[in-house]
Amino acid sequence: MGALPVFRWHLAPDGYATRRQLRARNLRPGGQGVAAQLERPRRRRGPLVAYLYRVEDAKPVRPMTPAKWAALAKANTARRTCPHCRTDAGYVIPPSLGMCVPCAYPEPSEALRSA
Repeated sequence: MGALPVFRWHLAPDGYATRRQLRARNLRPGGQGVAAQLERPRRRRGPLVAYLYRVEDAKPVRPMTPAKWAALAKANTARRTCPHCRTDAGYVIPPSLGMCVPCAYPEPSEALRSA
Protein backbone atom coordinates (compact mmCIF):
# COMPACT_ATOMS: atom_id res chain seq x y z
CA MET A 1 0.00 0.00 0.00
CA GLY A 2 1.27 3.46 -0.89
CA ALA A 3 1.24 6.66 1.06
CA LEU A 4 -2.09 8.14 2.11
CA PRO A 5 -3.44 11.11 0.15
CA VAL A 6 -3.02 14.30 2.17
CA PHE A 7 -5.47 17.20 1.88
CA ARG A 8 -5.30 20.66 3.37
CA TRP A 9 -7.76 21.58 6.11
CA HIS A 10 -11.33 22.12 4.74
CA LEU A 11 -10.29 20.94 1.26
CA ALA A 12 -11.11 17.24 1.35
CA PRO A 13 -13.17 16.00 -1.59
CA ASP A 14 -16.68 14.62 -1.19
CA GLY A 15 -16.91 11.00 -0.17
CA TYR A 16 -14.51 11.28 2.78
CA ALA A 17 -15.42 11.90 6.41
CA THR A 18 -13.84 11.84 9.87
CA ARG A 19 -15.10 9.50 12.60
CA ARG A 20 -17.19 12.29 14.11
CA GLN A 21 -18.69 13.19 10.75
CA LEU A 22 -19.55 9.53 10.17
CA ARG A 23 -21.13 9.31 13.62
CA ALA A 24 -23.25 12.40 12.88
CA ARG A 25 -24.65 10.44 9.92
CA ASN A 26 -25.22 7.34 12.13
CA LEU A 27 -22.33 5.53 10.44
CA ARG A 28 -19.09 3.92 11.64
CA PRO A 29 -15.86 3.08 9.76
CA GLY A 30 -16.80 -0.61 9.89
CA GLY A 31 -13.30 -2.08 9.82
CA GLN A 32 -12.00 -0.10 6.88
CA GLY A 33 -8.56 1.45 7.12
CA VAL A 34 -7.77 5.14 7.00
CA ALA A 35 -8.30 6.30 3.41
CA ALA A 36 -6.74 9.79 3.59
CA GLN A 37 -5.74 12.48 6.02
CA LEU A 38 -6.26 16.18 6.53
CA GLU A 39 -3.45 18.42 7.71
CA ARG A 40 -3.85 21.80 9.32
CA PRO A 41 -0.55 23.68 9.52
CA ARG A 42 0.54 25.27 12.80
CA ARG A 43 3.25 27.83 13.39
CA ARG A 44 5.67 26.34 15.87
CA ARG A 45 4.64 22.68 15.93
CA GLY A 46 3.80 19.89 13.56
CA PRO A 47 0.50 20.00 11.69
CA LEU A 48 -2.79 18.85 13.20
CA VAL A 49 -3.86 15.64 11.50
CA ALA A 50 -7.38 14.26 11.04
CA TYR A 51 -7.91 10.83 9.53
CA LEU A 52 -10.56 10.36 6.85
CA TYR A 53 -12.63 7.30 5.94
CA ARG A 54 -14.64 6.54 2.82
CA VAL A 55 -18.33 7.23 3.36
CA GLU A 56 -19.35 4.62 0.78
CA ASP A 57 -17.55 1.86 2.75
CA ALA A 58 -18.96 2.92 6.14
CA LYS A 59 -21.50 0.75 7.92
CA PRO A 60 -24.50 1.72 10.06
CA VAL A 61 -23.98 2.16 13.79
CA ARG A 62 -24.96 -0.94 15.75
CA PRO A 63 -28.10 -0.43 17.88
CA MET A 64 -27.88 -0.53 21.68
CA THR A 65 -29.04 -3.79 23.21
CA PRO A 66 -30.87 -3.96 26.55
CA ALA A 67 -27.69 -5.35 28.15
CA LYS A 68 -25.65 -2.39 26.87
CA TRP A 69 -28.27 0.07 28.18
CA ALA A 70 -28.14 -1.66 31.59
CA ALA A 71 -24.32 -1.55 31.67
CA LEU A 72 -24.34 2.14 30.75
CA ALA A 73 -26.88 2.93 33.48
CA LYS A 74 -24.79 1.03 36.04
CA ALA A 75 -21.62 2.90 35.01
CA ASN A 76 -23.36 6.28 35.23
CA THR A 77 -24.75 5.42 38.67
CA ALA A 78 -21.22 4.57 39.82
CA ARG A 79 -19.95 7.94 38.55
CA ARG A 80 -22.66 9.76 40.52
CA THR A 81 -22.25 7.88 43.82
CA CYS A 82 -19.94 9.51 46.38
CA PRO A 83 -17.42 6.99 47.74
CA HIS A 84 -17.25 8.88 51.04
CA CYS A 85 -20.93 9.23 52.04
CA ARG A 86 -22.35 6.59 49.61
CA THR A 87 -25.18 8.83 48.35
CA ASP A 88 -26.22 9.77 44.82
CA ALA A 89 -24.82 13.27 44.37
CA GLY A 90 -27.22 14.12 41.53
CA TYR A 91 -24.26 14.92 39.23
CA VAL A 92 -21.10 13.22 38.03
CA ILE A 93 -18.50 13.42 40.80
CA PRO A 94 -15.48 15.46 39.64
CA PRO A 95 -12.35 13.27 39.46
CA SER A 96 -10.32 16.17 40.85
CA LEU A 97 -12.29 15.99 44.12
CA GLY A 98 -12.89 12.25 44.27
CA MET A 99 -16.04 12.85 46.36
CA CYS A 100 -19.16 15.00 46.31
CA VAL A 101 -18.81 18.73 46.98
CA PRO A 102 -20.40 18.64 50.49
CA CYS A 103 -17.93 15.91 51.54
CA ALA A 104 -14.97 17.74 49.98
CA TYR A 105 -15.89 21.11 51.53
CA PRO A 106 -17.86 20.47 54.73
CA GLU A 107 -19.60 23.39 56.41
CA PRO A 108 -17.88 24.56 59.59
CA SER A 109 -19.83 23.54 62.69
CA GLU A 110 -21.85 26.04 64.69
CA ALA A 111 -19.49 25.66 67.70
CA LEU A 112 -16.54 26.90 65.66
CA ARG A 113 -18.49 29.90 64.33
CA SER A 114 -19.52 31.20 67.78
CA ALA A 115 -15.98 30.97 69.20
